[in-house]
Amino acid sequence: MILATIPSPTQGVWQLGPLPIRAYALCIVAGIVAAIVITEKRWVARGGARGDVLDIAVWAVPFGIIGGRLYHVISSPRPYFGAGGHPLRAFAIWEGGLGIWGAIALGGVGAWIACRRRGIPLPAFADALAPGLLVAQAIGRLGNWFNNELYGGLTDLPWRLRVYQWDGGHAVIGPDGHPVVLGYYHPTFLYELIWNLAAAAFVVWADRRFRLGHGRAFALYVVAYCIGRLGVELLRSDPAEHFFGVRLNVFTAILVGLGGLAYFVHMRGRPREVITRGATEPADDGVAIPAAGDADHRPAGEG
Repeated sequence: MILATIPSPTQGVWQLGPLPIRAYALCIVAGIVAAIVITEKRWVARGGARGDVLDIAVWAVPFGIIGGRLYHVISSPRPYFGAGGHPLRAFAIWEGGLGIWGAIALGGVGAWIACRRRGIPLPAFADALAPGLLVAQAIGRLGNWFNNELYGGLTDLPWRLRVYQWDGGHAVIGPDGHPVVLGYYHPTFLYELIWNLAAAAFVVWADRRFRLGHGRAFALYVVAYCIGRLGVELLRSDPAEHFFGVRLNVFTAILVGLGGLAYFVHMRGRPREVITRGATEPADDGVAIPAAGDADHRPAGEG
């Protein structure tokens, strides 16, 4: 049976007494939890100590949220600082609006601080993190679905997305008692979700097949994500800043993707680091030791 339309939720916020429960926030939290669980498993398999990932997340997650919000506000300033804008809403992260580019950039700063404090090489940790990030981003895209946002252009394809007129976390109800339908659009949130999950599987496969190290698995994540994001951006129709008639995120995806590719090529030929299982002292925790590159040096648990 061919799917005629993909329905959108008519509600993205629920009141629990005085406390609003927002689907967008729940999706972000679920993505963070998934990334931590996946990264913990991969990090321990590489030889890292249990608990390292959670300790690093304590630094990386707040930095990432701040960075994501900063990028969103800078790249889409009109709702906050344009005509009729509300500057204070720039701080309302719970309403949605996190730019992945800023989240990764500033989250990386937080991870670097935490890794430095624990004596862990950041590139090795980033390699363990890469697939989990993609899974987290996929889960986070469900938040956009709940918010009826970030869809593409109008379409009559069988998998078109029904989008409602939206106001304050709820679909607007028309005189007939039914939600007001804006139209049927490309479900770009779904395109990116599927791409992210496929890219995560690809990075895991490549990491196992070629024993990537020194940040190359993370660089592969960057390249794979940017390719998919570039395609999605060319389909999206939501308001965004443009340069030379092209969406800002198109330029960002190209530049960041090329940077990831350059790093991946530059670090080729280096054997994967062997991470010693952490002791209690930071000086002994996560020390990178050059590997000889043969199968006998594969860390225990790597599958």
